[in-house]
Amino acid sequence: MANNSGSNNSGSNSNNAQARVQQGERTRRSAIIAEPAVVKRLSTRSSIDKITSNGTIAAAVMVMAALLAVVVANSPAYEIVHEVLEARLTFTVGPITMGMSVEAFVNDFLMAIFFLLVGIELKYEMTVGQLRYPRQAALPMLAAVGGVAVPALIYTLFNWGRPSIGGWAIPIATDIAFALGVMSLLGDRVAPETKVFFQTLAIADDILAIVVLALFYGQSPNIAWCAASLAVILVLAALSWAKVYTARWYILVGLFLWVCMYNSGIHATLAGVILAFFLPARSDVRLGNLRGWLATMARDLEDKYDDEAHVLGQHDFTHAANLVERVMHHVTPPLERVERDISVTVNFLILPLFAFTNAQVRLVGVDLGSILADPVARGAFLGAVLGKPIGIVAVTVLLVRIGFARLPNNVTWSQIIAVGIMGGMGFTMSILISGLAFHDPNEVLAAKCAILAGSVVAGVTGLVFVMAHDALTGGSSSPRPRER
Repeated sequence: MANNSGSNNSGSNSNNAQARVQQGERTRRSAIIAEPAVVKRLSTRSSIDKITSNGTIAAAVMVMAALLAVVVANSPAYEIVHEVLEARLTFTVGPITMGMSVEAFVNDFLMAIFFLLVGIELKYEMTVGQLRYPRQAALPMLAAVGGVAVPALIYTLFNWGRPSIGGWAIPIATDIAFALGVMSLLGDRVAPETKVFFQTLAIADDILAIVVLALFYGQSPNIAWCAASLAVILVLAALSWAKVYTARWYILVGLFLWVCMYNSGIHATLAGVILAFFLPARSDVRLGNLRGWLATMARDLEDKYDDEAHVLGQHDFTHAANLVERVMHHVTPPLERVERDISVTVNFLILPLFAFTNAQVRLVGVDLGSILADPVARGAFLGAVLGKPIGIVAVTVLLVRIGFARLPNNVTWSQIIAVGIMGGMGFTMSILISGLAFHDPNEVLAAKCAILAGSVVAGVTGLVFVMAHDALTGGSSSPRPRER
């Protein structure tokens, strides 16, 4: 997720405050931890956490993985990489034996973990974020509908009457991590409210893309496996109803759900979204009583601690400390614990690996003119680059003009246009859909070329538009108070 920025002065104050917090944290660690080497390691880990939580860096890693894939695909190493991706993997779960290629493992299993993170973000927004306020969320969510409908229409017009019309959903998606990472490069040029608007729009876009994936890009359903999937979902519901707050039980059942859905004909990645919506979003600790309980335990620990005894011999003390540790672990809801555990892996391993696996665009011996003339490429590219801004901006203008909604504070029309342009960055979901929509390698190649080109053009155009607008207007797109 992108970091929101205010004015230069407030940004400086924020940085100073953050530095003071970090200094205070180091001081507290030095006071409680006996070993300087441990304090140093913890400080290093904090620096690593700061890097891995930066959306811009995560987006850059994914882009570099895609660029590396294009280079490898057009080099002598292509054959070796292709053989590795086509190698078969075999898994056995009880009486069930499954086989799939490395590429399918990345696209079907690892991407289910990505969808789990997407589902967690959706549930978070519905619980405590923008999606819990229907009135506030209505404008960006309806703008997302326009941003889905117009690109699909443009693609359909280019492919009407052709078998390739099945790829109509390719340009509908916005890659939230990629888009917000690029937008964060603009810093203070974009109001924090605009980033919230864009994030809400991208989340609504994800919901629509997930629905489209489930309804239109599955295989012929296997009734027995569909019934098994439903039974596993009921087990997840039972765990939630029984108020089980141990995340590993949900993950274990989620693995069985993935196996059932993989064999059911429904796209297996959706198991991640379903699992996310059953993860408890509440803590099983009475947070209002926590402070008093910790004070009691602190006194108990002080009474039981013996300065002269080795810690291994202080069983009462370590037992009480273990109790505090277990209770504090349960303060964080399972939903948040799972997000914390998988977010770095998803952003810095799964998504770059997916990008490398699926951006293998081999252009050696290919007639580029035929790709440019291919209706799949034209529909996907123009759907993303033109359809997204047209749909998003048109619906936003319409809803504001008829009085249904108004722009959020500090959000200008130039920034709405920038949001529309950057909405064309549909890398992850678009590539996934292209692999499901086509069996013809030439159509897949044309779609991937269009997706890569469209994402780059949308990102660069959005950046240039905002910077050029600020240069021409003296920075009038920067945040300013709304006139009353």
